[in-house]
Amino acid sequence: MAFGWIDEQAEARRRAGLLRTLRPRPADSPLLDLASNDYLGLARHPEVVEGAAAAARTWGGGATGSRLVTGTTELHTRLETELAEFCGFEAALVLSSGYAANLAAVTALGPHGSLIVSDAGNHASLIDGCRLARATTQVVGHADPEAVTKALATHQGEAIAVSDTVFSVDGDAAPLRSLAEACREHGAGLVVDDAHGLGVLGEGGRGAAHAAGLAGAADVVATATLSKSLGSQGGVVLGPARVIGHLVNTARTFIFDTGLAPAAAGAALAALRLLRREPERPARVRAVAAELHARLTAEGLAAVRPDAAVVSVRAPSPDAAVRWAADCRTQGLSVGCFRPPSVPDGVSRLRLTARADLSEADIERAVRVITAVRPC
Repeated sequence: MAFGWIDEQAEARRRAGLLRTLRPRPADSPLLDLASNDYLGLARHPEVVEGAAAAARTWGGGATGSRLVTGTTELHTRLETELAEFCGFEAALVLSSGYAANLAAVTALGPHGSLIVSDAGNHASLIDGCRLARATTQVVGHADPEAVTKALATHQGEAIAVSDTVFSVDGDAAPLRSLAEACREHGAGLVVDDAHGLGVLGEGGRGAAHAAGLAGAADVVATATLSKSLGSQGGVVLGPARVIGHLVNTARTFIFDTGLAPAAAGAALAALRLLRREPERPARVRAVAAELHARLTAEGLAAVRPDAAVVSVRAPSPDAAVRWAADCRTQGLSVGCFRPPSVPDGVSRLRLTARADLSEADIERAVRVITAVRPC
């Protein structure tokens, strides 16, 4: 039977406790949300919602074509200009998702004959970019600048190192300054995914590259998503103007994809301007993450110290993690549940995301529920 192997794999996932299903949420969900990536609490902010609505009224429901045909509106250009200025880079290029942005950057900057040095803990979109690039990829140990140095030393020619700035599973930060030094020692470029740093780290939320003093450097490129701190959808590549120009001409996920919908661009622009006016939001989300970690650790749970907004809590098994998350849900709390193959170390965990708009009562309630229903 055609596709019969699909049923065999589904049964194997079920037996291993790794079967995933979709769970649609209502618009008025009563759950306390510690699962989404709405770090700054802007996805439903009235100004952000109006930014999306105004853009749709002005430009329509879609971009109508690829960015090189009809998909670039004046709104896209304004968003790119303001993102680049805010994050401290010379230029920016907006794509339809953060995933597409990572594929664009890695494939366009990893041509045939070059070397990509990739952190073992990188996000799937960076991994897929390495797979699609024509370069040779060498995976090195997690957050290990010395391993990057050794890998680069073995190669003569063009090379880049690729890393998340904040890793999505445990929420730990990459040693960006040391990575940049390793790259510069060997004339290599550095490409970093700041999906979990933009809006959370750096002065006023300008991102991890800005915080590390690397924003605007000629040898540094950053990607980010507009779907987390900015509460919208889409992705962006930030870097030197000549690099952005190269992507416009060579990045397939830019050239052959329909441009970001105007509503998403309008929402992201409104969120960015709101963040400029309210620079205290990033500090608040970091404080919430730190408090969640401290309280959960005090309860004896194996919570990983957060460097940004993600708080990871280890579970004894995939099945235990699923049950734990489900039990939290029955008590009115929504938490993330990460299991293999989403976790590079094979350790299942709850993944909690701090938000700037969580109150002290929300934090207390979340800790109480998580500890009360913890696996035995």
